[in-house]
Amino acid sequence: MAPNKPSSAGCPTSPKPRSRKEALQRLYGLVHSKDRVLITIDPDPDSIAAAFAVKRLLWHRVHSCTVGIIRPIRRLNNLTMVRLLKLPLVLLKEKNLEEFNRFFLVDGQPAHNPFFQKISYSLVIDHHPVTALPEIPFLDIRPDYGATSTILTEYLIAAKIKPSRTLATALIYGIKTDTRNFERQSREEDVRAFHYLYDKVYQGTLRKIEISDLSLKDLTYFCEAIKNKTVVKDRIYTHLPQVPSADTLVILADFLLKVHDISWSIVSSVVDNALVVIVRNDGYRKNAGRSVQNAFGAWGSAGGHRAAARAEIPLECLETVVKTKTPLAYARFVRQRLRAS
Repeated sequence: MAPNKPSSAGCPTSPKPRSRKEALQRLYGLVHSKDRVLITIDPDPDSIAAAFAVKRLLWHRVHSCTVGIIRPIRRLNNLTMVRLLKLPLVLLKEKNLEEFNRFFLVDGQPAHNPFFQKISYSLVIDHHPVTALPEIPFLDIRPDYGATSTILTEYLIAAKIKPSRTLATALIYGIKTDTRNFERQSREEDVRAFHYLYDKVYQGTLRKIEISDLSLKDLTYFCEAIKNKTVVKDRIYTHLPQVPSADTLVILADFLLKVHDISWSIVSSVVDNALVVIVRNDGYRKNAGRSVQNAFGAWGSAGGHRAAARAEIPLECLETVVKTKTPLAYARFVRQRLRAS
């Protein structure tokens, strides 16, 4: 499926809805009872929860609605969430797209992943900073919100739909993870959504999801990350030769930021023929998303929030700048680029 025509960077191609009721009516105006809708996500707790909230909004309004993930879920918390809440997800391949006639994207934008760029979207709802956007009939992008789950909770309230305990548990976990329990950027709307959902969740299930962080083999990566660390002023860098999933890097970056006198943690590794860089900071007068975009945007996808960001660079794009394909060379490249940004 051909991608949409890009518009200028940072310029949404449809006006932001003035209210949730207006947004809801515009959303319902997009769909028909015979539509086969695919909601695509890069799976994390916020995107999964937001997708199932959209699916609930479309219940009885379309022929079918499927939540499709563009990569396997490997992080243990997320696997536990999907398993305990029994959330049906489909791992997408390009040929799967022929089964659907309408496409939605939540908690992401087309520029965030090459798979998304293959699809003509009717709707994008997100809370990340605005990137170059194609022509999309419905856009609701609110970078000041802490979580897309907050936005979708507001949609449910506007629709007078009380979420099930399963959906409420997913949404509140999405808010908790993307705001890091309100330590990251968040606003009053995130707090209000949390309070609205709080008495509707499975508390025991939520607790089990939250504590399902590590497997025994993950401890090996902690040892390796600490052994490979480099500290420069208030920044701690570490590079692992290879990890099974970028989620491992996220766990390590969050962990290393807990070190006293450290304001930035940068963890990198090669994952599936791409150099992945995860950046975390304390959020005080810093902007991780801007730093990562400036450092790595010329070679791959890069961006994020003030306190959390990510870059994914295909190794083939680094052939002219990283001459030797060794862990040490990749580690040096990451440090040099971030120091210069």
